[in-house]
Amino acid sequence: MRTIKTSSGINISYQDSGELAAPVIILIMGLGAQLTVWPDELYYGLVNNGFRVIRFDNRDTGLSSQLGQLGNPNLFKIWLSKRLPVASHIPYTLDDMANDVLELMAALKIKKAHLVGASMGGMIAQLIAAQNKKKVLSLTSIMSSSTKPKLSAASLKLFIQLAKHRPRRENRDSAIHYNIKLNQLIGSPAYPQDEQTLRKQATLGVDRAHNPQGFYRQLAAIAASDCRQHLMPKIKAPTLVIHGSSDPVMPVAAGKQTAHQIRKAKLKIVNGMGHNFPPALMAKMTKWISKHVKKAEQKRALKKNKR
Repeated sequence: MRTIKTSSGINISYQDSGELAAPVIILIMGLGAQLTVWPDELYYGLVNNGFRVIRFDNRDTGLSSQLGQLGNPNLFKIWLSKRLPVASHIPYTLDDMANDVLELMAALKIKKAHLVGASMGGMIAQLIAAQNKKKVLSLTSIMSSSTKPKLSAASLKLFIQLAKHRPRRENRDSAIHYNIKLNQLIGSPAYPQDEQTLRKQATLGVDRAHNPQGFYRQLAAIAASDCRQHLMPKIKAPTLVIHGSSDPVMPVAAGKQTAHQIRKAKLKIVNGMGHNFPPALMAKMTKWISKHVKKAEQKRALKKNKR
């Protein structure tokens, strides 16, 4: 693990693997999830396919800076402030998190990269691709959305179920238990994982770092963000949208809408996949992303030769 410090004083912890001269893929993780949530099979699979791959902890997650000094946001006030003239405290925004990625690139002297974002990470990747076109060679948006999260009957049911398992006292055992239940609820129906596997993953994550309040500050960043639909047509990088047909967090319609809004975007709906990375699909997902990135590299090379 390595660390860079951004201009705003935030430490970003990251892992950088592969040949330095190889095309760069940056993996951007989702809400409250550490870089280790990117499966090793996918991460090293991309490295073995000839890429330099970087995964990192977003601010307020994992080994990156925990920003408790920014306070705990009132999510209801933030939601209300988007509809009424009500003041609310927003610790930081998705744009701030997108800037962390750009500063990571600058620190590593990476001028252009292929971005792969999952869930909230997909939102961040979309912002960068739309607002910093020259820095993005391709975009892969996984289980994400271009709009504000909507409260559907299914998502309300999910939140109620999660609330039942929310620990009253924060300790190691309760955090592990909650993580297991979370992954059981949002996981892929067609690719279930046994509790022993989930417990091992949860234990490794909690023992590496545990920052439950960071989750709420990141959630506040999502809640406070503007709809990105008007930005989607500005994305010129070759785009691949991957979405599960059984995603309980981001309905499959969100993936379809994102692909529709980005010119020439390719959409891959994965039957039975939920809001996670099922081990059984990682070889295929590695292949899909590798093929997408290699095709973008080939188009880039053709443009260079024509000049």
